[in-house]
Amino acid sequence: MTSKDAQQQHEDRLNSGSSASGMGSWLWHRAKPYTPPWIVTGAVGLTGAGANTLWSESPWAGVGLTLASVGLTAATWWAGKSTGQQRRLHSAITVAAGSAWFTSAALSGPLTGPLPDLYLMGGATLALTWNIRQVMRSSAGETSGSDSDKGLLEKVGLARTRLRDVKVEPNRVTVPYELPAGELTNDDVAKAIPRIASALDVPTTAIRVMHDPDSARKGQFVIVPEDMLKTPTVWPGPFAPGESVAVPLRLGVYDDGSDLLLPLLDAIHLLVMGMTGSGKTEGALDILLEILTRNDVAVWLADAAKAGQDFQPLIPAMDWAALDTPSAGAMVAAVQAVIPARTAWLRDHSYRAWEPAAARTQTNPAHSCASAGACGCPGMPYLLAWFEEAAKLLRELGDDVFTGIAQEARSAGVSLVVSMQRASGYQLSTDTRASLPAAMCFGVKGDDASFALPEEVLDAGANPAAWGNKRKGYVYLVSAGVEEDLYANPARTFWTGPPAEGTYERMARYVVEHFANVRAELDPVTAAAAERVAGTLFTGRRERATGAPLPAAAAPAPELTEAQESAREVAALVDAEDAELDASAELPGVAANAELPHAKPSTEEARELLEEMVRMLASVGPGTVAVHQLNPYLEKIGRDRSWVSREMKRMSEEGRLAATGEAGVYRLIATMAGV
Repeated sequence: MTSKDAQQQHEDRLNSGSSASGMGSWLWHRAKPYTPPWIVTGAVGLTGAGANTLWSESPWAGVGLTLASVGLTAATWWAGKSTGQQRRLHSAITVAAGSAWFTSAALSGPLTGPLPDLYLMGGATLALTWNIRQVMRSSAGETSGSDSDKGLLEKVGLARTRLRDVKVEPNRVTVPYELPAGELTNDDVAKAIPRIASALDVPTTAIRVMHDPDSARKGQFVIVPEDMLKTPTVWPGPFAPGESVAVPLRLGVYDDGSDLLLPLLDAIHLLVMGMTGSGKTEGALDILLEILTRNDVAVWLADAAKAGQDFQPLIPAMDWAALDTPSAGAMVAAVQAVIPARTAWLRDHSYRAWEPAAARTQTNPAHSCASAGACGCPGMPYLLAWFEEAAKLLRELGDDVFTGIAQEARSAGVSLVVSMQRASGYQLSTDTRASLPAAMCFGVKGDDASFALPEEVLDAGANPAAWGNKRKGYVYLVSAGVEEDLYANPARTFWTGPPAEGTYERMARYVVEHFANVRAELDPVTAAAAERVAGTLFTGRRERATGAPLPAAAAPAPELTEAQESAREVAALVDAEDAELDASAELPGVAANAELPHAKPSTEEARELLEEMVRMLASVGPGTVAVHQLNPYLEKIGRDRSWVSREMKRMSEEGRLAATGEAGVYRLIATMAGV
């Protein structure tokens, strides 16, 4: 009974007074909804008595009434197919009992044998069961929840799906399901998500599907009717200040209020993807604010596209910030060089992979490079190499520049982060993308989410295209170490406040200054390997990042003799790989029929050779040529694969080659074929 009914009842009681007639009318008013079953019972008794006067002596009437009873019962059972099982069974039993008594009364008389007792007891019992059903009926209507669920599922193409025990939590409903065997699969459920969202009048991102890994037709719906992420959460401060990078990084909150955690050592390498305005930079700041409060990690950041515009307040806390293309290219080469050096150090100190103990001074004999006892070597902190807006760098260096790093850095204690708006095959090689096992996908356009998120996550309901750049900071996280059930759950990264109020600057200053004594210095092994390939771009990295003048020499250079000056000028013309050769040594004899080595072609000669090779390869194939097909000719061209990749991309931009849609594969255009 609703509060409105109770109020109306109270008013009726007050208006009716205390007379017998008033009480009688009130009772009749309350009993009226329960009279139909009793009226039907009385009608069956009267019609049974009347039918007896017509058909008591007719054998054909007995046959007809019997067939009519069976048919009426069957029709009731058939008509109840769309209702609940309980209502269907109740209706069929009532019709069967009533028609059986009516047939018996019509043929032998309503007062014959036990018929009067059956009528009084059975009729009253059936009428009372319907009254009880009406009393127990919910105010929402006669159709039960399971009935309405089945009706909804039938509408969305999942008819005959069985729903299990529903679990209701604050702003979260979990509904296990079981599809009909042989008729539907979990793929059909994924396709039905938009229709289910329409039926429930919620956004598609509010519905997720978690498939049972042991069954193709079982799983559960998770429905979050209210978006709890509309109001951003301001960065609450470091999650584990002064602790190891092995502790997960807290980046935001899921839509159920739980923490969005990134276990970096499990993720290894990370792809950060999202369109302009989707909040990708906010996510980057959250990661770096956390990282720079840990005690065993060094950060290298390359941002040649925007010169570190978004990261300026945090740059003093970074070991190396490469803010122009030459420095970013040097950082790529340095990361490639430090991987084998770090791997060798870890091997020599009996580490199968990097762990927090490797970042401390090696006082444990079990991790010693000495023949006996602890070696006391300085520790090796973890290294995070972050390449922001990497599309520009990939255009300059080739789409496969990160492939070797991603494939080899796993055991060297190096994590690679590639951040870009669209990780398509035109910009990032498929090999590199396959080597980035973790992904943070912010809002995107169209089908771009497939470049970052696995197919099974998209099938489960993840849809970052529904946000675009309208929901800044909304993100899906897929990573080892994160529960798979959370992959399709939307989250929102922390907010660093409105730019006008300088909240981010205050947060960054707090991290830079307060944790200056906590952060680890770069180890000698990594520093030496980076210096060997990057030179002054590495040794003068802090001055270049801050704009300070490079350090001058400690003492003036001594005056050189004429011979020394001449030697210095000659040395400046010698390539680095020939620096150790003795120029005064006798040259080896050359056989008469020996072939002299070819000089390295100039840039123009190399381009002409490349175009000749491209035309040749395209002519013997289907009209297309791939970058990897030119590997056997690299020595003749005198360049490496990244140079070839850049040149073919340049030829494509100039209209002499056409991209085919497959990474690194181009089609020869007729104008070039006739060159």
